[in-house]
Amino acid sequence: MSLESDIASLVKSVGLELYDTSIVNENDETIYRVSVISPNIVDGKKEGVSMDACVELTHLISPLLDVTPPVGGEYRLEVGSPGIERKLSKLEHYKLSLGELVSLLLVNKEKYKGKLLRVEGSKIVLDVDGEEIEIESSQISKAKTYFEW
Repeated sequence: MSLESDIASLVKSVGLELYDTSIVNENDETIYRVSVISPNIVDGKKEGVSMDACVELTHLISPLLDVTPPVGGEYRLEVGSPGIERKLSKLEHYKLSLGELVSLLLVNKEKYKGKLLRVEGSKIVLDVDGEEIEIESSQISKAKTYFEW
């Protein structure tokens, strides 16, 4: 099993889902970032991730990284939510964001905003003002979830 799938299993064990892992450098420090989301919808919105859940996950993931470090050298583990408005870059991100509002910019500069209904193969299906729109994922230049305040 890969490190990411091992982490996904730990995340699932506390009732959350792995959104993404990344290695970033900020202020001369290497950070191994693990982003998690809740699979639960409350009042039509994705439920948030508590600080306690992030702390618990940090304690679960840390020993795994002691055995299988994600990078050579020193790094800091950071476990958190990707945020209410987050970038969508993989098909898996779309699947984890079903039912949420998304904003898409296509390679031909067309823009769409709507509710993410489903992912069918490599197609993204949105409800845009009551009309179902299918968009091939390869035609999407930028995508993110957004929140209407």
